[in-house]
Amino acid sequence: MLVGRRYWHLWLRTAPSHILQQTLRDLDRACRTHGTFGVRWRARQRWQPSFRFPDRHLSVERLGRKRGRARLPKLGWMIFRWSRPLGGTLKSATVSRDGKHWYVSFLVETGTTGPAVSVERGRVGIDRGVAVLAATSDGRFFDRSFITPGEAQRYRRLQQRHARMTATARGTSAELGTHIGQKAGLNRAILDKGWHSFELAVRNRARHTGTAVRTVNPAFSSTTCPACGHVHPDNRESQARFVCTACGHREHADTVGAKNVLARGHTGHRAWRPRRQPVCEAPTSAKPQGISAPTSEVGIPAASAAGRIAKSVMWDVTRVSLHET
Repeated sequence: MLVGRRYWHLWLRTAPSHILQQTLRDLDRACRTHGTFGVRWRARQRWQPSFRFPDRHLSVERLGRKRGRARLPKLGWMIFRWSRPLGGTLKSATVSRDGKHWYVSFLVETGTTGPAVSVERGRVGIDRGVAVLAATSDGRFFDRSFITPGEAQRYRRLQQRHARMTATARGTSAELGTHIGQKAGLNRAILDKGWHSFELAVRNRARHTGTAVRTVNPAFSSTTCPACGHVHPDNRESQARFVCTACGHREHADTVGAKNVLARGHTGHRAWRPRRQPVCEAPTSAKPQGISAPTSEVGIPAASAAGRIAKSVMWDVTRVSLHET
């Protein structure tokens, strides 16, 4: 299929063939994971280009303490800022764009092994929040603002720029706002806490210990009483105060949410999936509709998209700025 497309479309010939093969493999994995019912073209405003190079087509050299270069097919030698040691055998490189800058991320194999399944020493539920990053079902709280000094300075500049642009979320005839302030506070707080980065860190450590990480639907987790199961918005009097209107149970609201998350994980509650990605069930056959068997990722992943064993792989990523020589 790819050969025929490259013959009829000239713009496909300019791209290395192995990059297109990696893209098709990612598409196959996404269709088998999320189904094909909700597949749609992504808007240009939300599109961030990225492409992956396999290791056999790469050559990386270090030029100094903070500089290195990588030879990429059809792009030649590219100078980048060396931010950290690779720490393993190079497996692939992903070039991506974020805003006006290009970055390169290296996937390496460290040789670190971990148990397939660890000895269970207990289970814990984690509720991610805005006021507190993570609250556990045993009453512990972990909080941190994931922001560097440079990001804080840039954030202050953007605040000043926004204040000069418009005084209200509605904007003016010259500067339209389209209600940008309605959920800006919540979205900014979620980004500041780094929910996705926190989940990636947890899953990365789980691969080395054999721990199973399961995500559940968090709907109504902070308004459901863990003692009697009563669900009502009035159960949560404030951000931190939970008082059940049925049985009178009192506890921190984030701890209540973590306990409900733990209970849903015990009962095999349906895993949470992002919106606009409906799952398309297989018609009759139990065999997945894709190139090969799907990846089962509980603890250490058992197989890759192509069915190859992918044990003892640690994603130690170097993300650095990329400049053309």
